[in-house]
Amino acid sequence: MTNPQPLNGIRVLDMTEAMAGPYAGMMLGDLGADVIKIERAGVGDSSRGWGPPFVNGESAYFLSANRNKRSLTLNLKQDAAKDIFHSLVRRSDVFLVNQPRLASLQRLQADYDTLSALNPRLIYCSITGYGMTGPYAGRGGYDVVTQAESGLMALTGEPDGPPMRYPSPISDITAGVYAAFSIVTALYARQQTGQGQFIDTALLDSQLSWLTNIAGSYFATGQRPPRLGNYHPTITPYETFEAADKSFIIGVGTERLWGRFCDALGVADALGADARYATNAERMKHRPELHAELQAIFSTQPAEHWLNMFRAIG
Repeated sequence: MTNPQPLNGIRVLDMTEAMAGPYAGMMLGDLGADVIKIERAGVGDSSRGWGPPFVNGESAYFLSANRNKRSLTLNLKQDAAKDIFHSLVRRSDVFLVNQPRLASLQRLQADYDTLSALNPRLIYCSITGYGMTGPYAGRGGYDVVTQAESGLMALTGEPDGPPMRYPSPISDITAGVYAAFSIVTALYARQQTGQGQFIDTALLDSQLSWLTNIAGSYFATGQRPPRLGNYHPTITPYETFEAADKSFIIGVGTERLWGRFCDALGVADALGADARYATNAERMKHRPELHAELQAIFSTQPAEHWLNMFRAIG
């Protein structure tokens, strides 16, 4: 006998498209919620056409964020559709929406004040580029734009190269994860209070949270963080090396690991005893020299040789 999923009995109305909102709805569906996706009549979720590749006419992009959902289309400009929508709201626990313009939501009678009056227990979660308050409220937002505005792209790429976009829609996915986490928290709070609440999730806010340690260094020093490529800003060796056949990655995150690393390479009496590399702080000061010495070692054997060696020592 299997245990019921944690969100069994929770109904979610997902009136979002693209990635952030659908990802949040999908996570709730994965936890057992009954997710009903509401799409625009005659148009649908715009991501259905974001391909190739396509699977039976649907984009792989759309399919990647919309499992575990039922769906229907509604034209909320029509009164009959509004009646159906409001009937669903009265019988639902969560409403997800990614329309940034309050006036548009009010015209559709899909704003928080309207829906919370119909169902005071409703968890209303808005996901937009910049939130529903503040100087950028109402502005449309896309993943690639908030990747740039958050500073992520300025930090990504080779030191002498241009800013680089992260390959997956990381701002969207991060906002989706935060939205799902906030919804589950609000559902728990509702058990204590009996009341729903409004959740305001923004792509930019969510993406800024990825700068945690880098932002900490900036606030500590006042120095703009450089673009480092595959180097770590505060740990070394924690980077890419070239073996005889291909690239591979090394991560030595503690002093204990540094000692074991040197023992495995047979350089405990050389690099391991060198005062320049005695601590992580010293290794950071002398990273170019250390990288060059390690690169000379790693270039002598295929990557799998080194990986097997390090796996053997744990």
